[in-house]
Amino acid sequence: MNLLRLSLLLCSLLACTGLAADARAGAGPASKRPVVRVAVVGGLQASGVWPRLAIAAGQALDMDIRTVAASPKEGVLPAFSDNRAEILLIHASDEAAALEASELAGPLRTFAFNEHVIVGPDHDPLRLRETGSGVEALRRIAAAQAPFIALRDPGSYAIVQRLWRQGGVRPDPAWVRWDSGASRHAVLADVARQGAHAVVGAIPVATGKLAAPGVAVLLQGDPLMRRPYVVLTPGPRHAASVEARHNAERLADYLVSVAGQAALTHAATDADGTWLFPRIAGAALLDAASP
Repeated sequence: MNLLRLSLLLCSLLACTGLAADARAGAGPASKRPVVRVAVVGGLQASGVWPRLAIAAGQALDMDIRTVAASPKEGVLPAFSDNRAEILLIHASDEAAALEASELAGPLRTFAFNEHVIVGPDHDPLRLRETGSGVEALRRIAAAQAPFIALRDPGSYAIVQRLWRQGGVRPDPAWVRWDSGASRHAVLADVARQGAHAVVGAIPVATGKLAAPGVAVLLQGDPLMRRPYVVLTPGPRHAASVEARHNAERLADYLVSVAGQAALTHAATDADGTWLFPRIAGAALLDAASP
């Protein structure tokens, strides 16, 4: 069991006792410190990055940061909108924009990026490992008309569209297969069965949430294969109190500050790799969009 999977197991055990991400280190009795309740999308917790970052933020702000929900977005969105949390950490998405548009959340602020990878047969028949580029890897797949599974996951879908567009690739039903598994987590079984390739999140693969015999990561580390995480604070229609709003803004300000980004960079790397990237990583996406 690698360190990331062990971290995930420990976080799950701690969550069962209500201690998953209490960042109570720092000066002063915990009962007198301001409390901020946070809902985080599952990958932030599963990677171990958010628990470490919450401790650092709690120490820097002398604040008690409590993670009250850590799950897919279907679980954390209600936690925020129902006032069980004053901070929401989630991928930039239609749902995040809808919270802001409905005045349940304030303006979205990007605080980190996560990474996607290309998976396929471990013996790597197209030699994708040597490309170092998602664009070039998808060009090779298209040229060979090798099976490629287009995931239903919106994040993976958006990244694939970006790489195809950059590479001038025209997808064709002769080699593009739709993700038709019983669940979105069954996709690697289809990859294994068809000898196919796919673009998936790095964290679910590393934690074992996505796994299948004979399937391996063939390419990672491409800045064009990253997605933004945003931090949301209460908007005018959110039921948070004045004090809770103030404390939530303090935490959000910290996460996007120079000090907070340094803490993120430190928390994002462990013995198994780097799981999140700071705000500056977005520059590569802007460069890619330039004429």
